[in-house]
Amino acid sequence: MEKFIPVLLGTDINAYGLARCFHKYYGMHSHAFGYKALTDTAKSKIVDVHVVEDFETQEVFEKALIDFALEHKEETLLLISCSDGYTKLLSHGKDALKPYYRFNVVDPDLQYQLEDKISFYALCEEKGLPCPKTRVLTGPEKVEDWDVFSYPVVLKPNDSISYLHLHFPEKKKAYILHSEEELAEALKHIYEAGYKAEMLLQDYIPGGTDRMAVLNTYSNQKGEVKMMSYGRCLLDEVLPANIGNYNALVTEDAPELYEVYKGFLEEIGYVGFGNFDLKYDVRDGQYKVFEMNLRQGRSSFYMAAGGLNYVEFFVKDMLHLESEGIHLHKEQGLWLYCDPYVLKKYVAEGDKEYAKQLLKKGFTMTLDYEGDRSLARKLAVWRRRISTIKYYPMYFKEEE
Repeated sequence: MEKFIPVLLGTDINAYGLARCFHKYYGMHSHAFGYKALTDTAKSKIVDVHVVEDFETQEVFEKALIDFALEHKEETLLLISCSDGYTKLLSHGKDALKPYYRFNVVDPDLQYQLEDKISFYALCEEKGLPCPKTRVLTGPEKVEDWDVFSYPVVLKPNDSISYLHLHFPEKKKAYILHSEEELAEALKHIYEAGYKAEMLLQDYIPGGTDRMAVLNTYSNQKGEVKMMSYGRCLLDEVLPANIGNYNALVTEDAPELYEVYKGFLEEIGYVGFGNFDLKYDVRDGQYKVFEMNLRQGRSSFYMAAGGLNYVEFFVKDMLHLESEGIHLHKEQGLWLYCDPYVLKKYVAEGDKEYAKQLLKKGFTMTLDYEGDRSLARKLAVWRRRISTIKYYPMYFKEEE
């Protein structure tokens, strides 16, 4: 196989999971670029972090990557995004970066259509992909006479990239609201903090984390889906700012979902990694899609916990090696981003025995890699585990 250097756009846990795969399966040392350093990739022996001021701007983004490429012009450089913002920059910088890197990303028009949740839901309606009932809000309007579906409702930003950079005490990734008063107060805080785009009000799909799921995919440069991996959520994050992230996933087979989403991706001509957040709606027996991320998810290492080398499909595609057929993942494996005690205590009642059986077989944590252990990294893993033991009792609530 041709030698290459993995260049990762991001310094978070997603980037570390990719670096771990590149190191474990190919013996490759990665380089990660970002506008700030994060603990996930700190003090690592398998990835060099490059912090670039204003890296989230198009001009600086392209210049920093071209400068790096010129320093390694004899090498094959594989470029892969780990965040929505960097995917957008990569999509818009395709022409400038093509002479230096090999990468697989959608064109700007499709990037916008899928990233913008309003247009994404319209596309889902057009293609028959089930999604929640949604209403678009354009500001902190009065809510007394709104024809709201019924409470509780979900409130979340349409522009997740600009919302990510806002900081205010009441901030949550998504809000579950139970009254007009709570809705009005949340909107007031969001728009006073400087948010300028639309907010989405959605029908709340009943049920707890045991009905949530994630689907990761990879489509080659021809738009053919080559890999699909389903992960069922056993435990969701409870910290207000991180609601919607996963803390425990188990890989399972999902043939019906695979068929539906393969058809969707190939019909729209999608390329690269894709990530769908889903929830099963018992009211009509359908999985509803909340959003699509144009990258692998932050918890994407759950696929490796299930025995899947998920970077293999990207590597083969970039090095022009044939990947036979399509891999529809079935094998079971448990991924954690919390202490095992937390999973056992807070998993849904119907999954308690299942979780115990999975834990007996073993589990995987993204940051706990035998090929990259040091005192500093061991302490980081244990700090994370202990922190979940401490904060779950403060924030955990039984779902409606």
